[in-house]
Amino acid sequence: MKKINKNITIFRLSLSKIITILILVSSISFATKVSAQIVKDNYIHFSNTKELQNFFKYKGDGTILVSGHRGGREKNFPENSLEGFQNVLDKMPAIFEIDPRLTKDSVVVLMHDATLDRTTTGKGKLSNYTWEELLSVRLKDSDGNVTSCKIPTLEEVIVWSRGKTIINLDKKDVPMKMIAALIKKHKAEKHVMLTVHTGAQARYYYDRFPGIMMSAFSRNAKEFEDLSISGVPWKNMIAYVGYTIDAENEKIVNMLRSKGVRCMVSYAPTHDKLGTPGERKKAYKEDIKKQPDVIESDIPTEIWAILQSN
Repeated sequence: MKKINKNITIFRLSLSKIITILILVSSISFATKVSAQIVKDNYIHFSNTKELQNFFKYKGDGTILVSGHRGGREKNFPENSLEGFQNVLDKMPAIFEIDPRLTKDSVVVLMHDATLDRTTTGKGKLSNYTWEELLSVRLKDSDGNVTSCKIPTLEEVIVWSRGKTIINLDKKDVPMKMIAALIKKHKAEKHVMLTVHTGAQARYYYDRFPGIMMSAFSRNAKEFEDLSISGVPWKNMIAYVGYTIDAENEKIVNMLRSKGVRCMVSYAPTHDKLGTPGERKKAYKEDIKKQPDVIESDIPTEIWAILQSN
């Protein structure tokens, strides 16, 4: 009996391990089959920058990561809003490209345009308003409807995003030293990524944060060479290569991947603008056949649905 009970105990332990493994496997399917530090509720978390770099490293395994352009412009939600980010994370794991800009009194807030008109109830240039004046302004959703959502500060978003996602800060009108100060203040190297347009910008951030990840422009040979001579390790980068992967950038893509760099495309200026979900789905599916490593989109949940169906 003792032997039988022991075997039963072993079986139960083995079954428990199998169930645990199955749960973990199902929870870490970010895009097609990427191994990520996903904890719960589609949240992404890294213990150190080495884990972060490994997550973004190109491994040639066919995995695709999804990034919400301007945080996502999903139906009924504003772009560059905490509510919009959370709406996406309620449905899928994602990273978010967002747009820091300066108010009149030098508060860093999120806003893609230099003016308030398109995305808010305000009028005119953002830089003409103080932060206090913006508190009464409300964001509009993707169809232009006024919501109860407020313009968030970058500091709010850095705090909110910790343990949940990676935020990729685009280069707008905020001085790099102000961005660096916020990252340093919140020790945010493990969950803040920086868009850089030149090798000099990449070097500025690398000198201050040696483990931080950057989304670097590398659409052609000139931009690739500029990054190469910057001295910033390739392990610190993903590369934005344009709207798609084609004959014009294929050579650059291959060189980047040979250095372990994932290549990102953006569907925001192209497929995202098609009028119906059916049209977009057809265009997305065709372009995904070109095997990008990261897809940036205004509508990340539609990309995610296609990747999950493959």
